[in-house]
Amino acid sequence: MDIHPDRAYFFGDIGCWVERTEVHKAAALGHVAKLEELIQSGASVNAATVDSITPLHEACIQGQTQCARLLLDAGAQVDVRSIHGSTPLCNACAAGSPECAKLLLEHGATANPTLTALTATPLHEACIRGNVDCVKLMIAEGAQLEAFDIYFGTPLHAACIKEHVDCAKALLIAGANVNGAKFHETALHYAAKVRNVDLIELLVEFGGNVYARDNLGRKPIDYTRPGSPPALCLQFYERTPLSLQHLSRVALRAALGTRAPEVVSKLNVSPRIISYLTYSC
Repeated sequence: MDIHPDRAYFFGDIGCWVERTEVHKAAALGHVAKLEELIQSGASVNAATVDSITPLHEACIQGQTQCARLLLDAGAQVDVRSIHGSTPLCNACAAGSPECAKLLLEHGATANPTLTALTATPLHEACIRGNVDCVKLMIAEGAQLEAFDIYFGTPLHAACIKEHVDCAKALLIAGANVNGAKFHETALHYAAKVRNVDLIELLVEFGGNVYARDNLGRKPIDYTRPGSPPALCLQFYERTPLSLQHLSRVALRAALGTRAPEVVSKLNVSPRIISYLTYSC
């Protein structure tokens, strides 16, 4: 079938779809004046391509906040999904645009869209791409820290697989389960696999279990090369017990989970202890 750009056609019996329209193009390129002109002339802001990409998806994946605002003000659907299940908020977080993400949330975007077999949550997307500002924004908006993606696992797993230490730390401070497992593999297993000493030290500091075994019966150290820095680091933690002070902090935070930042800040103890418990020192 011949497809003519910018001309509507029917795709089976599922309704009217279009190729990429001028609205899509203006939104992606950040051509605000052109987009405003198209909207005023009656162009559809919810036109979807054959893969269900709308102009709002295009604006968000390119971080075009002004265009996204114009589209939303003109009635663009904020939680529309692409054929792969991505929402505009997923796109904004993948693009590392906290401005776009904030705008979408202000217009009612869902922080925790239902996971599909083909897509992750906005928080996962931010962790995969290493966009710590978007990670912190999504955490503040109540994003589920233990949401489980079929491919990556939890957001913490995603951050560790991609070696984004700052994103992993933001998740852990917010109360992410450091020993959560995907097929018995913990974040520490992934940190060992990517040979990242900084990640290993961070995870252990937050209570990562160096003795945890995956479905193959392997500990994190078993994924390192003997004598390498990651192996020596894990070897040290296996042979050196953590201090009672450290264990107490880990136990308290594990018991509080995601409530830890709020609860600890209200404890009637010295600011120094609160800083220690919240990992802000």
